[in-house]
Amino acid sequence: MAEIKERLLPPKPASAANLRELSHRPPISGRQPFQGIDVLGLKKRGQGLRSWIRVDTSGNSQVIEVDKFTMMRRCDLPARDLRLLDPLFVYPSTILGREKAIVVNLEQIRCIITADEVLLLNSLDSYVLQYVVELQRRLQAAGAGEVWQSEGELSRRRGSRNIDNMFGTPSPDYLPFEFRALEVALESACTFLDSQAAELEIEAYPLLDELTSKISTLNLERVRRLKSRLVALTRRVQKVRDEIEQLMDDDGDMAEMYLTEKKRRMELSCYGDQSLLGYRSTDGALSLSAPVSPVSSPPESRRLEKSLSIARSRHESMRSSESGAETQSIEELEMLLEAYFVVIDSTLNKLTSLKEYIDDTEDFINIQLDNVRNQLIQFELLLTTATFVVAIFGVVAGIFGMNFEIPMFNEPNAFKWVLIITGVTGAVIFISFLWFFKHRRLMPL
Repeated sequence: MAEIKERLLPPKPASAANLRELSHRPPISGRQPFQGIDVLGLKKRGQGLRSWIRVDTSGNSQVIEVDKFTMMRRCDLPARDLRLLDPLFVYPSTILGREKAIVVNLEQIRCIITADEVLLLNSLDSYVLQYVVELQRRLQAAGAGEVWQSEGELSRRRGSRNIDNMFGTPSPDYLPFEFRALEVALESACTFLDSQAAELEIEAYPLLDELTSKISTLNLERVRRLKSRLVALTRRVQKVRDEIEQLMDDDGDMAEMYLTEKKRRMELSCYGDQSLLGYRSTDGALSLSAPVSPVSSPPESRRLEKSLSIARSRHESMRSSESGAETQSIEELEMLLEAYFVVIDSTLNKLTSLKEYIDDTEDFINIQLDNVRNQLIQFELLLTTATFVVAIFGVVAGIFGMNFEIPMFNEPNAFKWVLIITGVTGAVIFISFLWFFKHRRLMPL
């Protein structure tokens, strides 16, 4: 990984201090260099340059520095599409099909895919480096497969059926260059999101089990942070899923992303126009140089009609082949998107199940808290009833504590009977309250 970083990173630019020293250092010839040029402003004007990793169809990679406007002219993209790839801004996941390029913004993978190359923003992120390495490996493996296929075709012509069965048959799942690059980008994004979902699951389930066994402020705070991360990750996964589903539902967008086929059609149309113009110029030269005779004119007109009919038939066959290739390309891309739609949908279902588990845990905790609250209310009710019963003794003591005399004070057993009658009365009242609570189902007794 360190070798890949050293190979992909651009050379360190000169600092402003070095530029200042170079500007003030006297030259050998005695003339001042950069006369009329603000040397310190070169760095400001050069801030539009960005480092890109370029991967061609053969799997070769190189680091290039291109400014924004050059990239717009090179890929025929508007400025708003390049703004989606700006690392200073956070945009949701997007896959856009344009006339000559596919703009991909999937998590850490931000690249521009054309029919001949992939332009990836240079970054130190490990997933970006893994994307470059995986794309190079697949492109090189595909190149080796094409060589084996050509060798198998040669051996088939020589009559070797075994080699023909091994290498001569073309691969049914052949994909053009832009679809291979898009497949690696989708695979990297889905793998990254699935790994994050797996890490979240590993962290979530033990924490939730611990929270159900012991409800504390620390555990509740940890679950709150976990739920915030889960909601953010679910939103990102949902955006990738919606983007893939939107592409699958729109055949026009999928046909627009078939860059290799559009490039081939453009080349064929240009070649056909050039050949037709060449034939017309040749025919015009012959008509000017040759003498006009009634005998030779009918064959020339027949030849012209024949050439025009051949051109029309070629154009019709080209249109039919284009429509067939467009249908095939849509089917290929739809199958590719459907495969990764299943993967990202599985990740979303995993996160949804985790969210439901968190919601169930929260419901269970709320039930436990409600149960504790009900127990406290019942205990408070018992204390209130007991306080009422004890208050009866206070009333009796207050009555007999008044400063007056009655004949009952002279009885020796009067105090004992007062206590007995008051206690029995309080017990009867307390038991009556308990029976009332049980009858009303206010307290499980």
